[in-house]
Amino acid sequence: MFLDYYRLREQPFGVTPDPRFLYFSPAHREALASLFYGIDAGRGFLALIAEPGMGKTTLLFQLLKRLKGSVRSAFLFQTQCDSHELLRYLLDAWGLDGRGKDLVQMHAQLNEFLYAEAVAGRRVAVFIDEAQNLSDTVLETVRLLSDFEAADRKLLQIVLAGQPELAHRLMRPGLAQLRQRISVVAGLQRLPAAETFRYVNHRLQVAGYEGPELFTAAALTVIAERSEGIPRNINNICFNAMSLGCAVGCKKIEAQIVEEALHDLSLESLVQKPKTAPTVAPALHDAGPTYYSWMKTHLVGRRVYLTTAVAALLACLAIYVGARSGPSAPHSSSHLSSSSSEVAPSSESQSARTVPAAFSGAPSQEPAQTEPHADSASSLTYVVQPNDTLRDLCLSIVGRYDAAVLEKVRKLNPDLKDPNRIETGQEVRLPLSLTD
Repeated sequence: MFLDYYRLREQPFGVTPDPRFLYFSPAHREALASLFYGIDAGRGFLALIAEPGMGKTTLLFQLLKRLKGSVRSAFLFQTQCDSHELLRYLLDAWGLDGRGKDLVQMHAQLNEFLYAEAVAGRRVAVFIDEAQNLSDTVLETVRLLSDFEAADRKLLQIVLAGQPELAHRLMRPGLAQLRQRISVVAGLQRLPAAETFRYVNHRLQVAGYEGPELFTAAALTVIAERSEGIPRNINNICFNAMSLGCAVGCKKIEAQIVEEALHDLSLESLVQKPKTAPTVAPALHDAGPTYYSWMKTHLVGRRVYLTTAVAALLACLAIYVGARSGPSAPHSSSHLSSSSSEVAPSSESQSARTVPAAFSGAPSQEPAQTEPHADSASSLTYVVQPNDTLRDLCLSIVGRYDAAVLEKVRKLNPDLKDPNRIETGQEVRLPLSLTD
């Protein structure tokens, strides 16, 4: 969880329709005002129509929040029902018992309830989400609810919220009577790039973020383009980008992190046939994105979902590292198969003897290594997770844990005095290879 890492009070890109996080774009403000006015004026039927993921349910919850105390409301989200079930849901929502009653009896009971509320000076409203899933028969039952009226006003306000399919259905000749009764129609538009930027920062602020800009301008541009301005898509991309950023120790989300998160969200990569592993192992820095993704899933997420192609690539990397480790590393196939998972006993014992020397500044018995570059091609910054050890990290990254590796780690981490003591949350720079 990245909440502590980014110092957030709560999840900024959650999946629940929390009205506190609603971003009032011009379209959202206009839709909310139209629905609020329609209910306040007693217009009877209202409609909210927008694409999936645009925030219809969140907007309805915000409307319910504003109407709280002045309107007795019922919110229906179960639209796979028949007419009898629909009326039962309504009665249950208002605390009325409709068990064992037929449609006529429930209709009469509902009429008595609405009349009593009107006499008491209270308005009643029902919100039906995902209304495009209602059958024509149930939609006709909904239309008949508008017959509950007094001489001067409607006793029941009905808001139908749904996807564009709802608009297409309402335009059918068979539903003309229902369409004629809808006096207010509101819609939501996709967010342009500038509004997407404000949307992301708004949700971060509501969640308690107080640091510098978390997403770079380039990252936000990628999010705006790839999300197509749909809030649900924006939430998914930002959540995965922040999770990945936390995993690799990035306090600022760059465009590269967003691109990697988008790759992880892609379903197409899951149905592609695995590529054949190359016969000659590439250098580690040439395999950056693939190896970077593997590090995130295997070391941080503790979830192993390596594809055949990645597994083959790791085997090739082990061959490559073994070939570069010097004359003392045998090149037999039996050694190569074991070096990808753990260090040979002789190498491990040598490492145990040279660990104190490597971190005390004493000369190493291994040949001197060239000082690594500071760029991401030769090293990465890793945030230590519970139960991590430096030995496991080195074995996973370079396939070795010996004096040469420790010397490289020492140069990358001058403040790290004891390799046997790394703590959760600590940032450690780790080499991706032993060559520049």
